[in-house]
Amino acid sequence: MTEFTEIPVLDLAPLINDGGTRQLAANFADAYGNIGFAYVVNHGVPTALRKAVFAYSKRFHDLPDAAKQAIALNETHRGYIAINTSTDVNSDLAEVTKPNQSASFMMMREDTKTDPDLYLSGPNQWPDLNGFRDACEAYVKAMTELGRKLMGLALDAIGTTDTSILNAFETPTLWLRLLHYPPLPPQAPQDLYGSAPHKDFGCLTLLAQDDVGGLQVQTPEGQWVDAPPRDDAFIVNVGDMLHRMSNGKLLSTPHRVINASGRERYSVPFFFDPNVLATIEPLPGTGSAKFEPLIFGDFLKGELEASYDAHQVDPSDQKSK
Repeated sequence: MTEFTEIPVLDLAPLINDGGTRQLAANFADAYGNIGFAYVVNHGVPTALRKAVFAYSKRFHDLPDAAKQAIALNETHRGYIAINTSTDVNSDLAEVTKPNQSASFMMMREDTKTDPDLYLSGPNQWPDLNGFRDACEAYVKAMTELGRKLMGLALDAIGTTDTSILNAFETPTLWLRLLHYPPLPPQAPQDLYGSAPHKDFGCLTLLAQDDVGGLQVQTPEGQWVDAPPRDDAFIVNVGDMLHRMSNGKLLSTPHRVINASGRERYSVPFFFDPNVLATIEPLPGTGSAKFEPLIFGDFLKGELEASYDAHQVDPSDQKSK
């Protein structure tokens, strides 16, 4: 791992335009093998889609609280996540005792019904906001296409020739989160975060930010480096599952959000992950396995039940089963 002072930039033009990607794969391996974060430019996602989803995010968060609570986060992890209802209790990066200071709308893959045998399956909950669903679905479609291309690039970067894991992304686990961070109070305690220090638990995160800033990435020596917004770029980072698939070659790097700007902050992370039934293990060609296999859905269940009020298991329910 390399100490760093800024986030690198990857030009995806060869990937998007079906050109030669050998050098890009080498650059990807360098960025994510040493830092775990990069800006990606020339990514092919229309600016209009990004602007639309930010505009609708603000309109959603401006709705009366009762309208948002009407679609409160459910057991399939879809809907409104109110402020003070999620805490990174599994974090080993900081002593986290206070909930994250953010509110959000969560959309996942649109399933026609909830399958009791398939964790997190189900239809989304939509607010009564004309045009909101169309904007979100158009954005997710474009981001899913980009996510698939980036996963292929990641496999090239780690040198595996077995691409069968890509089948797990044909019916992927998708998360679109429309986040709103109110400004932290001027005398906020040091352990009050917009988003507490954490690593992402999935494969790829593709983040769009507004112009406020506040995202910081941790270096190997424990310093925090700002990742300022760029209109032309997404910030893409690797999560724990891709770290495991790559046998540790690609890094899942700690990051946090502190909104000390005095302004409202909006961001739109899109998480691109495998199907919940996928087995996650080091891929062929990455060397002697450093990680045991796990089922993605089983891992997710533990993470969500630990971090979100909506997934808390009532002890009395456990005893009755």
